[in-house]
Amino acid sequence: MQDISFSADALKGIRRMFIRDLVLEAAIGVYAHEHGRTQRIRINLDLAIEDQASPPGGRQLSRPGVGRDDLARVVDYEQIVIATRATVASGHVQLVETLAERLAELCLTDARVIAARVMVEKLDVFPDAVSAGVEIERRRTP
Repeated sequence: MQDISFSADALKGIRRMFIRDLVLEAAIGVYAHEHGRTQRIRINLDLAIEDQASPPGGRQLSRPGVGRDDLARVVDYEQIVIATRATVASGHVQLVETLAERLAELCLTDARVIAARVMVEKLDVFPDAVSAGVEIERRRTP
């Protein structure tokens, strides 16, 4: 299995795309007082993306030119945000773990995304803590 880092890596042909601190209202929670209302969550996404411009094995150290200035050749972070918002708005979820898994699956639907790291935090759970949540990492299987 290829060692995947969430850092951009020219040797491995990996590009990194991220979305930071997306704060949304979510219907989430197990407890009775969490049902029938929304609460603030923060989502962070890190995606390791296979750089289509690199040769197989990602062997080159530097790259010729920038390539086409064309949205179709990259993973569109706006579409990831739109789909994330839709997933959060789709109905009540009991566990932050379940929401994180759904978001990871969503990110991995683009074949260029080889790994997704997802953090979901509830922001208003404890008065003496900034947040409580979960971080997961999922990888495309060969």
